Formats: sequence, structure tokens, C-alpha cells
Amino acid sequence: MTTESSKTRKVTALTLVMTLGIVFGDIGTSPLYVMKTILHVNPQFDADYVIGAVSCVIWTLTLQTTLKYVIIALSADNKGEGGILALFALLRRCKPRWLYVAAIIGASTLVADGVITPAITVTTAIEGLDTFNASAPVVPIVLAIITFIFMLQYFGTKTIGNLFGPVMLLWFLMLGVVGASAMTSCPAIFKAFNPVYAMRLLISYPGWFLVLGAVFLCTTGAEALYSDLGHCGRRNISITWGFVKAMLLLNYLGQGAWILSHPADAVLSVNPFYGIMPQWFTGIGIVMSTLAAIIASQALLSGSFTLFSEAIGLDFFPRVRIKYPTDIKGQLFIPLINVFLYLGCIFTVVIFGSSARMEAAYGLAITVTMLMTTVLLCVWMHNRNVKMWLTLVFGVTFFAIEGLFFTANATKFMHGGWYTVLIAGLVFALMFVWHRAQTIRRKFVDMKSLDLYIPVIKDIKDDREIPLYASNVVYLSRSDDDNSVESKLIYSIINKHPKRADHYWVIHIDDSDRPYTLEYDCKVLVPDTLYRINMHIGFRVKSQLSVYFRQIVEDLQRDGLVDITSRYRSLSRHGIAGNFRFVILRHLFSPDSSCKRSDKVMMRLHTLLRRIAIPKEVALGLDTSNVDVENVPLIINTRPAERIVRRQA
Repeated sequence: MTTESSKTRKVTALTLVMTLGIVFGDIGTSPLYVMKTILHVNPQFDADYVIGAVSCVIWTLTLQTTLKYVIIALSADNKGEGGILALFALLRRCKPRWLYVAAIIGASTLVADGVITPAITVTTAIEGLDTFNASAPVVPIVLAIITFIFMLQYFGTKTIGNLFGPVMLLWFLMLGVVGASAMTSCPAIFKAFNPVYAMRLLISYPGWFLVLGAVFLCTTGAEALYSDLGHCGRRNISITWGFVKAMLLLNYLGQGAWILSHPADAVLSVNPFYGIMPQWFTGIGIVMSTLAAIIASQALLSGSFTLFSEAIGLDFFPRVRIKYPTDIKGQLFIPLINVFLYLGCIFTVVIFGSSARMEAAYGLAITVTMLMTTVLLCVWMHNRNVKMWLTLVFGVTFFAIEGLFFTANATKFMHGGWYTVLIAGLVFALMFVWHRAQTIRRKFVDMKSLDLYIPVIKDIKDDREIPLYASNVVYLSRSDDDNSVESKLIYSIINKHPKRADHYWVIHIDDSDRPYTLEYDCKVLVPDTLYRINMHIGFRVKSQLSVYFRQIVEDLQRDGLVDITSRYRSLSRHGIAGNFRFVILRHLFSPDSSCKRSDKVMMRLHTLLRRIAIPKEVALGLDTSNVDVENVPLIINTRPAERIVRRQA
């Protein structure tokens, strides 16, 4: 673990404030629309309905967020990293093998949630202008703010990021103070702490599933909370959540009390969030809401970039360009994903137009993410040898809770839920096709034993009639076996263009399950001739293969295992090192392949997806001036090939 990473896990006043700005933006802006949505479900509400709904909110935050995520999920960390893909990386070498499907589904629906959350939070905040001017141009203002948020990603958030924590501290204090002030208008709201009122509402109210769909919005940021584990650490998140939950409950209770004491205003669709504020404070509340919405959107964007970088490391997504706009560890920016999310947010605002209509599209996707996280957590608990009955209790409890929430949100499919399902389905298709095609490629790439060809390689090295290709030739191999490589690699050295060199290097990159692993081991296959290097690189480590390889060669030279001094006498006399050339073998699917139709479809789709990927040499961080790319056919034959026979005279 790095020193910087360790520091973020210390519990200090500074790290606690920082955690507020990084982790709780999404769940912290939920009061903007939760109670408003609950009222939309039943405009003819009574006291029991309001108290029961607030009770549902209280116990949802307690069971779903506190128990499942803060207490249990934060314990399932992958070397300090959290989130559904980090959890999958911890389990991917375990059975059952189908777990990758659950991980892809969860990641895809989380991305869909990341598209709609900025749109609904910013829109709801700006709709507060209606209290001053009913004809305020809400949509244009929202579009301008969203455009600003996404443009900001190109420059990084190092400068303004330091303000996120203090602003969110003021935001949560505002939620608590205005909520506590409003509670005095109707002390009966305290009955909501009794879960009986929640149960009574769900049993007696015919539209209970619609109520649950609205209530679920209060916990939509819980999955993002788990994903940010690596940025802040479990102790910081756990301690800060106590404060955040208290402020959220005060605000929800205050909104409930205001609704009960001002039923006429609530019926007129006044947002209870702004209703509990004194009139003189409403303008300040709108500004604070807008700032909180921007911070929540920024947190979701950063989380989406991190998720896609993990997906790339886990072979779920093509290698696309990743930039690091600041020197802050872990802060990255993916231009392609930024454009995709921006267009998604813009379409959301334009298609739905108001937060009331967006509410119908919100919640369905994230319930699926939570269900998939529950699946992976059950497997994690089983692998950790947790008592079977505890694992069963956990699984049954949260499958039941999240199953109810999923059912409730599924009723919103035709009213807007289709939108997030469409986005999630698109992302899932991309990830599934890429991963499945990569699996097929690995399965059918032919491997050969190096031992059979070492004599030939040694003879090529000593054959002065063959022009020197490079002092050092470096190949990349997918083979896990130190003594075998792709047959096309052997063909490249010996047949295609005999490559005489002083040293031959075979590098294998092992995508480690641990996020920040950066290690290597080396095997000398033929002294002073052939070397095998295995690099173990975590799925959150920046790809800089040239840098890492140079460091490894320096280690080997220091230990006397290799001498890279040029063999040309003129250069050797001055101690000048020989040159290095990397050879990248690009396997292209051959249309002549004889394989299952489904495999052929996957491979053709994979070929299309490769168009959005950057070249492998760029993705690995190689100096492209020292790289040769050789295209080789990948022919998949699962049926015996026909053999031509000589015609008889």
C-alpha cells in the first residue's frame, strides 16, 4: 500500500471532512426529491401515510445503507479497494465461473445510475427557482450547469476539489438545522421511528409498491459509498456516516412534519425540501442545493471513470485512452466515457424535462446493482468461511428487501424505467461481448513449447548472415506457462522474418486481483540469450510497460544476469547499450474460421469494438518509435478440416 493511500485512511478532522465531499454527495442530495416523490404517489395523503412513509425511509437507511453497506460491504475490501468490480476481482479465480456475468450486470446498471443522477439532482435543485418565478428557464440553466460539470473534467478538480468537503459539511448541517426546526410544528412525526408504522403502510395501502419505489430513492447512493472505499478508508466512511445519517433523518422528519402541518401547500406540489425553509433562506437553500448537486455529480463521474478503468483491467472493456489531469493519486479521466455520460445526461434532461418525470426513470437500474452486489457478497462470505446460517440469513434478508424494491421500481418501466434499462443494456452488451470474445481468443490461440525451439533461436543469434534485427527483441505473450508461447511468436522469430538479436525477451502481464500490485519475477531460460519476465500489475495501476521494463533490465544488469552493452565494437568500446525493439502480435479473426455460429458472431462484434480501442502499444505505455506490429490470423477450427486428395490416374 502506498504512503499516500495510507494517509487517506487515517482518521483526522481533515479526512472526515474530505470524506463528506467524496463519498456522500449522491445519498446526501436525496432529500431534494424523496419526499416530493412520495407525495406524487398519493396526493390524497393522510397522517398515517406520511408517518408510515418516513418510517420506511428511516428503516431503509438503517437496513440497506447502514447494515448492508457500512457494516458488511465495507468489510469486503480488496486490499483497501471497494465497489462491485473490486469485489469481483477478489473472487474471479473462485467458482462459480458465472460470477463475471453478475459483475458485468452490476457495473452496467451502476453506469446507468451515474447517467441519470446528475440530471435529477441538478434539475431538482434549480426547480427551487419556481418559488420566486414560476416561469424560470429551468431546463436551459440545468443544461448549462451539466455542460460546465463535464467540461471541468478535462482540467481535473484538484483546485476546487479542496472545497467539496467544507461545502458538503455546510450542506449536511443545513439539512439537519432546517429539518430540526420544522419538526417542532408536528411532534407526531417522531412515531416514524416505530417500524410498525412502516409495516402498517405497506400492508394497508393498495399502492405500497409505488411507495417503495419512491422510498428506495433515499438509499441510491449506498453503492457509490462502497465504491469510494479506496479513496477514504473504512473508518473514515463509518464514522462520517453516523453524522450524515443523523442529518438526513432530521431533514426527512422535518419534511414529514411540514407536510402534516401544511397539507394544503403540499397538495399544491410545493417541494417539501424547500417548504421547510424560512422564506428568507430559500435563495441560500437553492444555491446550496445547486452546489451539492454539482459535487454529487462530480463524485459520480469520478466513480464512473474509476469503474471503467477497472473494467479495462479486468478485460471487460476495450483499452481506451485514460488521462491523468492532475497529480492526485487515483484521479483519472477517460474522454470517451465523459462524452458518453454527458450525452446521456443531456438526453435525460431533454427527454424528461422535469425532475417529477425523471423520478419514474430513477431507481430501477441501481436496484439491480444492489442485487448483484448481494450475490457477490454471499460468495465472499462463503469463501471467508462465514457460518453457513449467517450467510443464508444475510442472503435471504437482502434478496427479500432488494427484491421488493426491484418489483416496486419495475412498475415504473413504461413511465421512464426503460431509459436506464436501455443504457444499462447497452453497457452490458459491450462488456459481455468484449469479455466473451477475449475468452474465445485465449482458448483458441495455439501455444508451443519453447524448449523445442531454443536450439534454433540460439543458431539464429549466432548466424551473422542474418542481418541484426535489434540488440534486444521483446515479445508480449499471454501464456501463463513459463516454457510456452504463442505459435505465432515462434513463427515471427524463425519463419516470417528471422530476427537475429543478442537477447530475446518474453514478457507476460498478469492482471493481478490486487488493485495496486506492481511486482515481477524473472526466469533465465537461456543464459545471455532468452529471458522470461512475468509482470504482476494490479487493475488500478497505470500502464507504463516501457518504464517498468527498463527498471527490470536495470535490476538484472546490476545482479549480473544480463549485459545489454551493444555487441558492435564501436559502441561496445564506449559502453553504449544496445537498442530494444518491441514486437506486438495482433491476432485478427479470420473469416475462414470453422466454429460455432455464436463464437463467430462474438468475434465479429469484437472486431467492431476494437475500433474504439486505442492501439495495444499505446495502451501499454510503450514508446511507439520502438514498436513493430505484426498482424497474424486467428483461425478458429472446431471441426476437422477437409483434406484434398490426389486424383487417381
